[in-house]
Amino acid sequence: MRKLTIVIFALLAIMMMTMPAYAQGGTAPAPVNLVPIAAGFGIAIAAGLAGLGQGRVGAAACEAMARNPAARPAIQVALILGLAFIESLVLFTLVIIFAKVG
Repeated sequence: MRKLTIVIFALLAIMMMTMPAYAQGGTAPAPVNLVPIAAGFGIAIAAGLAGLGQGRVGAAACEAMARNPAARPAIQVALILGLAFIESLVLFTLVIIFAKVG
């Protein structure tokens, strides 16, 4: 155990001595703008999860209409309203992304 501790501390000392070699002066690279990449991931996640949610809403509505056909008009209203709310969240995400990127 003692040898392992000595080896670890020796490696840490060597690594600390080599750090100034990497800190030489020079021109700094231009910063990379990651906002468009993050925006692409954001809209992909929002659209994917909205698609999953819409699928679950549709499946639940079909199941509910199969169980109780007399309640079809009320179920359809709730279905369309729920799908509109889910889709509006994706559109809000798209507007926010355009505001941040543009």
